[in-house]
Amino acid sequence: MKITIVGTGKVGSAIAFAATVNPPASELLLVNRNRDKAEGDAIDLANASAMRNSNMRIRAGDIADSAGSDILIFTASVPYGDPNRKRSELAADNRAILEQWIPPLAKASPDAILLMVSNPVDALTYAALKLSGFPPERVIGTGTLLDSVRYRALLSAELEIHPDDIRAYILGEHGDTQFAAHSVAMTGGERFYPSDTSARLFRKTVNMGYEVSAMKGFTNYGIALATMTIVDSIVYDLRHTMPVSVLIDGFLDVDEVCLSLPAVIGRQGVTRVLHPLLSDEEQAAFRHSADAVKSCIASLGTF
Repeated sequence: MKITIVGTGKVGSAIAFAATVNPPASELLLVNRNRDKAEGDAIDLANASAMRNSNMRIRAGDIADSAGSDILIFTASVPYGDPNRKRSELAADNRAILEQWIPPLAKASPDAILLMVSNPVDALTYAALKLSGFPPERVIGTGTLLDSVRYRALLSAELEIHPDDIRAYILGEHGDTQFAAHSVAMTGGERFYPSDTSARLFRKTVNMGYEVSAMKGFTNYGIALATMTIVDSIVYDLRHTMPVSVLIDGFLDVDEVCLSLPAVIGRQGVTRVLHPLLSDEEQAAFRHSADAVKSCIASLGTF
């Protein structure tokens, strides 16, 4: 198993560290526009790996060195700048990075699964799908996975139920139009119906990423472990169900856009996209998310 991480900034290096602590592959390649940064991270991580009883090879390289990768994790991005900046404002500049990197990466590893982390992740997942030429099941965005984990953690603290036992999803856009799918949230077969408490916790979830960014200038640990959750499900063919950004196939008459729905993730990528029975209000919210992301995609021009 060979994994390549493209972009070794705050997020990419955190993912690389998570992969070093619990190695999922025989080889980890780091690719960055600044080769020295990737080289430094590779040496540092190799030193750390020596204390993990691991024989995973960690090195830096270029696109040519990524040939034959099983998983490509794309985190490269322009600097975020103002922590209050909207994710969609990164779209145009990050499209240019995708145009430079995605086609040659896809050519070097034509059978890889492409995992998109860069923001705005839904629009860029769609762009990566078009630029790579990969089938939809092999292009996945981290989407609302971390949002859903945050929401479950808040529910867990409020309800005093372990978060692993709570089935609650944030769906749609990884952004301001995301919504909590209250109608399918449950634990032990008992549904959580919308309440003032769940609405309050959802609002806190939406704001959490911005709050962390305002305090430390960026977020990286949560998204790193969310990314590794997806990677583990691929590597070990675990078939976990998780909300990730995928190409929407006509659900609620929405298509030609990537949004988060619960999807089953295994060794071949997305093995199944689930279509939850949403309430009328949630269906409208999903379509609203689709409109927002389509607008962002349209601003990027044609592919």
